[in-house]
Amino acid sequence: MAFDEGRWPASAGASAAVLVDDLGEPALGPDGQHHLARVLRLAPGSPVVALDGRGGWRRCRLAGEGSRAGLEPDGPMVWAPRLHPELTVGLPPVKGERTEWAVQKLTELGVDRIVLLRTQRGVVRVEGQRAERYVARLRRVAEAALCQSRGAWLPAVLGPMSLAELDELLGAEGQGPAAVCVPGAAGVPSLAEPAVLVGPEGGFVVEELLGPRGQPRAALDLGPTILRVETAAVAVASRLCGLRFEAEKERGVTGAVPPPGLRLRDACAGH
Repeated sequence: MAFDEGRWPASAGASAAVLVDDLGEPALGPDGQHHLARVLRLAPGSPVVALDGRGGWRRCRLAGEGSRAGLEPDGPMVWAPRLHPELTVGLPPVKGERTEWAVQKLTELGVDRIVLLRTQRGVVRVEGQRAERYVARLRRVAEAALCQSRGAWLPAVLGPMSLAELDELLGAEGQGPAAVCVPGAAGVPSLAEPAVLVGPEGGFVVEELLGPRGQPRAALDLGPTILRVETAAVAVASRLCGLRFEAEKERGVTGAVPPPGLRLRDACAGH
């Protein structure tokens, strides 16, 4: 089946997009009502695309106003394909709002999994309950970015975790150890390495450059200049997502239909 951009939410021509739990009966929560009716000030009847974050979407119309605003289905449920390979980008938390900016841009690009790394030279440390709140906020950033970009698949936001813990997760999925971005390395980003990690400002220590059993990780170069953490993450994601899109478009893709009844909050619980 040829790649069909019309199967993606961006083709819906809607004024806005919103995440819902159930595409069969798309309902707006208080946040969705406030965003559509108060922030965007959409008039009743305005086109809105409802997303479930798991590849499903549906054209709708805004009905009602204010706290009584809701969605009326205006088209069939559509499933956007899951692109392969699934892409993972890891980065350590950084100061200020730079981590949120990175998560936003990685979501817009279409990364499947964003991992916060616990590195030896990382400056920002988030642990315990603070980590839970931190990751929850980043997931909300990803949700907003998905709606803004009219994407179909909400990325998993995980961590903080060490490189070894991430390697264990990847290994359980049948993948090899994650590659690392190192200035001046011989390699460059390619789909042969779908999981790529960006180090802290001071770089990875020698031990982090080694994967399981002490084997050197694949090392990738992002160009002749030194990039900030968030810039490097977006640079490698842009490269990988572009290569994947081109490959899928050339060979054709098949859609992946989520199991019936899967809700967004259930999907997030599995992240």
